[in-house]
Amino acid sequence: MFTLTTASSHSQEIKRSRFLAIAGPVADEQAAKDFIAEHSAADANHNCWAWRMGQNYRFNDDGEPSGTAGKPILQAIDGQELDCVVVVVTRWFGGVLLGSGGLIRAYGGTAALCLQAAEKIKIVPMTSVGIEAQFSDLALLKARLAASPGTSITAEQFISTGAVLTLNIPTANADDILQMVTDLTSGRAVIDRS
Repeated sequence: MFTLTTASSHSQEIKRSRFLAIAGPVADEQAAKDFIAEHSAADANHNCWAWRMGQNYRFNDDGEPSGTAGKPILQAIDGQELDCVVVVVTRWFGGVLLGSGGLIRAYGGTAALCLQAAEKIKIVPMTSVGIEAQFSDLALLKARLAASPGTSITAEQFISTGAVLTLNIPTANADDILQMVTDLTSGRAVIDRS
């Protein structure tokens, strides 16, 4: 799965109707609603949209015939294996009716072109882990953790015997990284996976 790094847009004219797609990354449902409200044009005939976050998704045809706008936009998101993404496609009617098939192609196609042009980043599932390490192990441990791809130290709290580190590590590599911590500290590090 991938998500977008920043907002992206694409516009095109189809039979005198102007379509503008704006896509962006979102963290939750409220962020998606805010994005939709911010990027809906008041002077447009239709502001159709779709968003997906994991198993949660929503779409809206905003007055277009049922299933001809929001669902094709969602299919464009899913077709490019995107997650945590919202797309708004705005239509200014140009006087020529497109029919159901034409609307599906116009909305889905505009959304797909917008998403294809957008800069994407791979979503890596992460796990948060706490590690209590002694002062004697701390420097080497932090250096090795910094060299582990995708691993980051999100918090560090010093205690009388050393420090408690909070790590964000890729879930797929969690066992290997934690085994490295155990080996490096000869089992002295206390690992909290809760």
